[in-house]
Amino acid sequence: MSERARPVEDGDEWTTLTSMLDFLRATVVMKVEDLTDEQAFATPVPPSTLTLAGLVKHLSGTERFWFSIDFAGHDLTWPWPEDDPHGGFPIEEGDTLAAIVAEYVAECARSRAAIAGAQLDDRAKSPDLSFRLRFALTHMIQETARHCGHLDLMREATDGRTGQ
Repeated sequence: MSERARPVEDGDEWTTLTSMLDFLRATVVMKVEDLTDEQAFATPVPPSTLTLAGLVKHLSGTERFWFSIDFAGHDLTWPWPEDDPHGGFPIEEGDTLAAIVAEYVAECARSRAAIAGAQLDDRAKSPDLSFRLRFALTHMIQETARHCGHLDLMREATDGRTGQ
């Protein structure tokens, strides 16, 4: 079972926001732990076409998009195909759950590095964007939390496993 550190309950704003996001990131990994590729790529809640692996893959893209590309202005590969510019949840031939989770963990580490040393009031560096890091962090907390709820429901439908 993966270890998660509880979010800081009595910290400054930076520590509170980043520890909450890290807690949710660890929850994503925990939700898909011990699944087979077949289970992770199945669509357990019809008529939805969402898969557990697809949600994790989507979250990797949102991490890259919000922190590394938009906030930090790094020149990285766009995380989604041109025909799906809003970051759907596609599984591609050759994908494995292990590789998708490893990519997510690596993308979260890249996100942490992209914001290291920044201030919450710092603005995005990508052209035509003006959001502050505080907004990106709160957006990713809500995005990750929302998808943790999806993962929770889908995991329970897959094998009955429930929990935080």
